[in-house]
Amino acid sequence: MNSEFDRRFASRQEELETLFLSLYPEQRQALDELLKTLGSRYRSRSTTLKQRDREREQDPGWYKGNDLLGMCLYVDQFAGTLNGVRGKLDYLKETGVNYLHLMPFLDTVDGRSDGGYAVASFRKVKPELGTMADLEALTAACHEGGVSVCMDFVMNHTSEDHLWARKARAGEKEYQDYYFFYDDRTVPDEYEKHVPQVFPVTAPGNFTYLEELGKYVLTSFYPYQWDLNYGNPAVLNAMADNLLFLANKGIDVIRIDAVPYIWKQLGTDCRNLPQVHSIVRMMRLLCEIACPSVLLLGEVVMAPEKLAPYFGDVQRPECHMLYNATTMCTTWHTVATRDTRLLRHQVDTVAGLPRDYIFLNYLRCHDDIGWGLDYPFLRWFSMYEVTHKAFLNAFFTGEFYGSFARGERYNDDPRLGDSRLCGTTASLLGIEAAEREGNTGALSLAIDRDLMLHAWLLCQSGVPILYAGDEIGQLNDYGYHDDPKKREDSRYLHRGAFLWEEAELRHDPETRQGRLFEGIAALERIRRENPIFSADAEVSTFDPGDISLLGVKRRLNGQELTMVFNFSEHWKHAILFTLGHRKNLVRGDELEISGTWELPPYGFVWLLSE
Repeated sequence: MNSEFDRRFASRQEELETLFLSLYPEQRQALDELLKTLGSRYRSRSTTLKQRDREREQDPGWYKGNDLLGMCLYVDQFAGTLNGVRGKLDYLKETGVNYLHLMPFLDTVDGRSDGGYAVASFRKVKPELGTMADLEALTAACHEGGVSVCMDFVMNHTSEDHLWARKARAGEKEYQDYYFFYDDRTVPDEYEKHVPQVFPVTAPGNFTYLEELGKYVLTSFYPYQWDLNYGNPAVLNAMADNLLFLANKGIDVIRIDAVPYIWKQLGTDCRNLPQVHSIVRMMRLLCEIACPSVLLLGEVVMAPEKLAPYFGDVQRPECHMLYNATTMCTTWHTVATRDTRLLRHQVDTVAGLPRDYIFLNYLRCHDDIGWGLDYPFLRWFSMYEVTHKAFLNAFFTGEFYGSFARGERYNDDPRLGDSRLCGTTASLLGIEAAEREGNTGALSLAIDRDLMLHAWLLCQSGVPILYAGDEIGQLNDYGYHDDPKKREDSRYLHRGAFLWEEAELRHDPETRQGRLFEGIAALERIRRENPIFSADAEVSTFDPGDISLLGVKRRLNGQELTMVFNFSEHWKHAILFTLGHRKNLVRGDELEISGTWELPPYGFVWLLSE
């Protein structure tokens, strides 16, 4: 073998083998097969990628600074094909993006794809998007331009159209053991006693009956997504091989989809079980040996203090990064209520975690907004879960009197009076309503609201992620209602095609597109140029004297950045508890602070000490 591989392997071999055999006692042959795959994937990794590994081994914290800006996009909606995306890299560079998240592009079956998360092959790109060779060409071009590439890796399940599932459906016992098959309802009914339903309205229950086999199969998400059985070491080995195969195509960040679900155990809720952490830790060890430049990003939608275990610990780290979903939905709660108390509590909670914990922060993503708020905290302010969710959904769908927002409900459950929310950032912030009504005053206010939220996004520690189109204020796409393959899923409301004709207006300061694009780009440049925005900074909140105002401080190397954000449509006076000489980072001027600051509606300020 190679001395480089031997060095990495020797320092991790004992832990890797111990973890594997703790899950699969007496399965030494299966372990040997995994190690054989590990060596093979290292040998097949390109010279260029191996050099990238060496460089990032020397700088393991490369992703923890203040110089990353991400964007997530659907290949077909953004540029048609993978080659089309390669042709748009200049636009991404202009936007400041150097972290590109390609939404699911692996092969799926139209009509049974769940937005690409029902994977029919981990080794094939959707034909309409291109080929694996096109993917390699794109990642190589990205690397040459200083852009890291992220992709989704669906570990919990495969499509029923995957080769393994097709063989299982054909009666092959070996492949039925890749999934959870049962001859009658006895065991499924025991599972149902403890396991929550993911989609109680659109896909009720956790099992699907296969009439041609006379068997039930576990399907946590949709009937065409069959849960993999990680109790079978052959499944772990095959999925590890798939992960390393994709890493060798130039992927820098592997987003592990629905990671808390991957281990099933009867009598539990099948969420966040200890075996999940063993598997994630093994995946990290495999990457550290074969492709150490690759990061693991966990999709764990929970409160920050509950998802922290997915980072692991200093001796046994797991995911390099996690999503900060709770701050995202708390931010939207704050937009609707104009009350920052929960958001301040959320910021303090995140700030209390180790600074090595790197979060991906975002306002919107491809998915719906679920109202997973801290309701025990909100009860102190007479906001109760059922009625508050009803208010939030009414507000953001424009049903609430005086609301500026335009969105749609997702997975509405009339039994519980609960639903989730869909819509683009711009439409949820009032830009759509103002433009349709021809109300220039409301439009200007909505753009200010949008810029303030992006300023709030960019000031958080971690990696800020834009959703493609947000940089030009793209509006909801109601055309999905006319598509029989999409109209049952309101998430397509904010998954519309990128409007390149609108992007052409991005430098016109008289347009909505120009104001947003130039405004966000200016804020991003400030963030990139000032080390105080790095993850090493100490973060805390303060009370500016009004519940509509959020006050945040960042401290690093003797400098202090004082920031205030106005979440209301009224002028506000902020108490800064700051005196002396400060630089206004947004305007570029220097001034003496007397202790207060006047903020316009949806205004914000970043004040840096010398």
